Amino acid sequence: MITSRRVYPLEPDGHEMRRLVDEAMRRIVDHIESLPSQPAQNVEGATEFARTLIEPLPQQGSAYGQLLDQLFDELIPRSFNAAGPGYLAYIPGGGIFHSAVADLIADAVNRYIGVCAAAPALVQLEANVVRWFAEIIGLPRTTSGGVLTSGGSLANFTAIVTARRAKLPEDFLRGTLYCSDQIHHSFQKAASLAGFPYANVREIASDAKFRMRLDALEEAIERDRTAGFTPFLVAGSAGTTSTGAVDDLAAIAKIAHDRELWFHVDGAYGAFFMLTERGRATLRGIEEADSIILDPHKTLFLPFGTGALLVRDARLLRAAHTSHADYLPEMQEADELVDFCELSPELSRDFRGLRVWLPLKLFGIEPFRQQLEEKLDLIKVARDGLAAIDGIEIVAEPELTILAFRHTRLDNRELLARINARKRVMLTPAIVNGEFVIRVCIVSHRTHLDRIEMLLEDVRGATGAPPAGGHGPQRLLA
Repeated sequence: MITSRRVYPLEPDGHEMRRLVDEAMRRIVDHIESLPSQPAQNVEGATEFARTLIEPLPQQGSAYGQLLDQLFDELIPRSFNAAGPGYLAYIPGGGIFHSAVADLIADAVNRYIGVCAAAPALVQLEANVVRWFAEIIGLPRTTSGGVLTSGGSLANFTAIVTARRAKLPEDFLRGTLYCSDQIHHSFQKAASLAGFPYANVREIASDAKFRMRLDALEEAIERDRTAGFTPFLVAGSAGTTSTGAVDDLAAIAKIAHDRELWFHVDGAYGAFFMLTERGRATLRGIEEADSIILDPHKTLFLPFGTGALLVRDARLLRAAHTSHADYLPEMQEADELVDFCELSPELSRDFRGLRVWLPLKLFGIEPFRQQLEEKLDLIKVARDGLAAIDGIEIVAEPELTILAFRHTRLDNRELLARINARKRVMLTPAIVNGEFVIRVCIVSHRTHLDRIEMLLEDVRGATGAPPAGGHGPQRLLA
């Protein structure tokens, strides 16, 4: 029997909603304030611990406080501390708090923005974010467009599908794609998901600075045309994962346009350095791209799950992804209004634009620019400090904020383990020219000069080098 007095636990009242948020907030604040003192990584035994968590579907509820305690005391600490200042591994994801507040709002109001008719004002808000990104890169205001994605992988996939539709016939299996042998593996994966055999992706050799060799690119294109293939897309890297290398984007753009190929740029890590003068000089030519992927969850410090795709001609993006269903409202035709379901593979999607819009509107772009300038300064400090340590060789000079180094006399795997064991910083390895090297990636908005000084102290200690300005044995410490 249904009565008006029935309690619905999934519909908490105002008091209960405040209690839920307040109890979570107390733990969140403690967690964030303690990030500088937390270990950069804490995964010893974490896999074995995770296996103990396997359990059947719960039939009864548990106390909220106990669940929060389990999360913050037992589960969250057993991980890479990607939000902390010592996380110099992979490409850090800082996760600014203001975006977390935006996500709470977006999830609570739970508006659908896949089609414009469902929430026109909120759709326009997200469209503004895309336009701001295009402005940063330098794409034409009148024709460009794009969509926010879950990250670079979906953005790569969406870009390749768009280029395939624009450049190839329906029978597209003779189409070939070109990239550096240093490009992020998500590009090859996206090409495969878009229907191309892995063999159709031509990995072009890189030069001594880990940039795509232009002569090898031109030779590969001509060789494929002679063999009856249809070259249609070339991808440049605006900051590779292993070494941070930036391809000669202006030269690749000219090759692509002269041969009527689609010019794609993987700027997931590097594109937002266009906010800085040094970045614009390094990334010259990126504004010539037909499509660009960029990850706000990297160099705009936003939470994981925030990527973006920009295209020079938004009509091509729509042509590749439009579909029809009689239950959907009428789609928009005006250039200034968009239906995001017409621009990407996603129909159901979260309202990810608010986590970008709120901090940018709250602060403006200047604090983000200043943060990127600081990271460019910090990588120079790290580079010069590492180069001053006897036995250290800089394998990849930083073009943006990634470098790679090795010790010429010590076991670099053991060296990396010893640096990370101190847990003040976390570094990661890469294989470069067949050699094991150690990477430093400085991106987090929480990483400042004091943490880079810790990095240098830990490398000196792990190699047995003397403290800065001191004397000591040149050996790997036990």
